[in-house]
Amino acid sequence: MWFDSWADVLRILLVGAASYATLVVILRLSGKRTLGQLNVFDFVVTVALGSTLATIFLSTDVSWTEGFTALALLAGLQLLVAWISARWPRARRFFTSEPALLLADGRIRHDALHRNRLTESELRQAVRMQGTGDLSQVKAVVLETNGKLSVITSEKYGDGSALENVRGTDRARGNGAGAGPQE
Repeated sequence: MWFDSWADVLRILLVGAASYATLVVILRLSGKRTLGQLNVFDFVVTVALGSTLATIFLSTDVSWTEGFTALALLAGLQLLVAWISARWPRARRFFTSEPALLLADGRIRHDALHRNRLTESELRQAVRMQGTGDLSQVKAVVLETNGKLSVITSEKYGDGSALENVRGTDRARGNGAGAGPQE
């Protein structure tokens, strides 16, 4: 239980170092998206990469070549999904969620909070973390595709063009008129 053999320890050191270096190279080749802000799909790929790396490290039943193939396959699938998502917006909606408007013109959109399984307290916390103490000074709070909350104050709102394609705004419908909540 505490110690099996020096051969096992040596295997972990050698295969582990080679696997780690392989993962670093694969991640560098696959681009910044793999390590960027994670949406659900990216998170799943990241967990799968970590699990695969752990299996390569610890399982004597998995060779370095098999582990390399698994890591490369995961990175390749992630690149394929990113490529498809960038070219076909409908496919992108399958892999990532839409950003959602949670607060508009200082008014909390309870239906959007409920749909996205968030609480009013979490929304208020995000506003406070941006240094704002008055909801009426907030033009919009958006739940982004990576799960973060973006707070846009009235003074920073501008023409609202950044809210294009945010569910719950007029801009989400593609008519470009206004950015207030859909009535």
